[in-house]
Amino acid sequence: MVCFWCWGKLVSGIMHMLVGGAVFFPPTAVDYLVIAGGGGGGNSRGGGGGAGGFRTATAFAISSGAITVTVGAGGSGATSNSVRGSVGGNSAFSSITSIGGGGGGSAITETTGGVGGSGGGGNPNGATGGAGTAGQGNAGGNGNGASSDAGGGGGGATSAGAASVSSTISGAGGNGTASLYAAGVSVTYAGGGSGGAASGGTVAAAGTGGGGAGGLNGLIGTNGTANTGGGGGGSGQAYVSTAASGGSGRVCIRYADTLAAAIATTGSPTVTVTGGFRYYDFTGSGSITFS
Repeated sequence: MVCFWCWGKLVSGIMHMLVGGAVFFPPTAVDYLVIAGGGGGGNSRGGGGGAGGFRTATAFAISSGAITVTVGAGGSGATSNSVRGSVGGNSAFSSITSIGGGGGGSAITETTGGVGGSGGGGNPNGATGGAGTAGQGNAGGNGNGASSDAGGGGGGATSAGAASVSSTISGAGGNGTASLYAAGVSVTYAGGGSGGAASGGTVAAAGTGGGGAGGLNGLIGTNGTANTGGGGGGSGQAYVSTAASGGSGRVCIRYADTLAAAIATTGSPTVTVTGGFRYYDFTGSGSITFS
């Protein structure tokens, strides 16, 4: 007895690979970039949020069937001056997971920076920055000391966040790392947020790659840039209802354009074919099926 469903799938697969008389086989391995969501900034001279974990590799073996893609959300900023910013959401492609960035510490109770893909900056009262995850990011910077009015910077994919330079100058965010995997164009991702500072102080620069700048006095600071995994900036001296949030993550996949296009995707990735490669750029969660 003929299985018409099976026959239909076979014919569909053959037609998928036949284009203009040439046979295009599905890929068995791809290059990937997986960036998690950045951490939220700390409150009241808070530390900057750490960048989301940054993982990339070539020739990663893939399986048949739908492969799950998860894009992590940015962590929310601290909602009081006694808790740190929230950790960013994890991102994943198949078995590869990047860890969300740690939140920045806030001014009260010696709040340390949170651990994550990259760690959040410590609060201004001498608290330590959070640790990063090996192979994904770097630690956040420390607060300067007991009389400090400026938070440490969040860590980034390439470098650690800086400690508060003095009692009035906040720590800079750690810099991110560049990748071509979104659409063949070099873009820097996963920068840390800089710490906030009190009135009359100075806010250091955020990390390159979407990190948010800290706030001064009563300012909230700047959110991490969406889909870069950048950490949020710490807020200024005055208490704010919610500090700056981290930027959401991203998942990118590429392989040679001599191989067949994916059979199916969900999550509406942007598809680009250029420079001898086929790119799938996910800025929201979904799935991809090659065979």
